Amino acid sequence: MAAVSTARVREWLRRYGPAEGLSLAATLGAAAAATHAGSPEVGRALAATWAGNLAYFGYLLGQDVWHTRQALRTQGRRYTAGTLGRNIRALVVEFGVAEVLDSLLIRPALLYWLPRWLHSVPLGVLAAKLAADVTFYVPTIISYELSKHRLRKF
Repeated sequence: MAAVSTARVREWLRRYGPAEGLSLAATLGAAAAATHAGSPEVGRALAATWAGNLAYFGYLLGQDVWHTRQALRTQGRRYTAGTLGRNIRALVVEFGVAEVLDSLLIRPALLYWLPRWLHSVPLGVLAAKLAADVTFYVPTIISYELSKHRLRKF
């Protein structure tokens, strides 16, 4: 197995790190809000999952749009609806299968069970998020590396 370069790890941290920070805050905030509102445990798990996803993918799409606009501007070209479609398609290819499994099965299940097993909502939500991230990033990074030169060049 080939070693992963430090430059690649830094690239992944630059790409995913800020989105993860926002996602963590949104996940914890939604779980706390759902708990405070008296939602059942399954409601808390779903609220935390979807709030984290919205923050994560909203940030990444915003970053991709911004970088694409900058690249096109230097070429004297405009950002169009078709360009937005390409940005969205690149995200779907990058996250595709990993996101479907993560959002519909792995993350909600962990966000439901770990707070119960650990007898602590904050600790359980944090542990669930970290555990789900491991199963999420392996296929995501592979897809990103395979598609970044083909789908992110404008």
